[in-house]
Amino acid sequence: MAFLEKLKASEEKRSEEKNEKAEKTESKRDWKVTEGQLAVDIYETEEDLVLQTAIAGVEADSLDISLEKDLLIVKGERKNPAKETKKNYFVEECYFGSFSREVILPREIDPTHTKASMEEGILTIRMPKIERDKKRKIVIEK
Repeated sequence: MAFLEKLKASEEKRSEEKNEKAEKTESKRDWKVTEGQLAVDIYETEEDLVLQTAIAGVEADSLDISLEKDLLIVKGERKNPAKETKKNYFVEECYFGSFSREVILPREIDPTHTKASMEEGILTIRMPKIERDKKRKIVIEK
């Protein structure tokens, strides 16, 4: 009898492990998120720090762009143009809904002269760089 009890306990343990593994796999498949994130390119020119991102299907006036110290924040919402409410997706890669992106700026910029433009679904934010004196002579007061 001890053998049968051990066998039963072993089978139950394997069954539990199998269920846990299935739950973990299932959670990995749940790739839908509550908020999307933008893919961005950030580069610098002689004068500006520039952020570019593709935001197709979003109206410029529905974007919220803000600067907080060294953090650039872009928020918006992409509305689904499809009118059908019942859909049987084979592939679903296009994100519709709220999105945001926060970027820590790698250089000091002038927020008062920052400009944003959108052309053919590409958002471009130009932020003029501030150059501080790297070396300065300090005079001793007498």
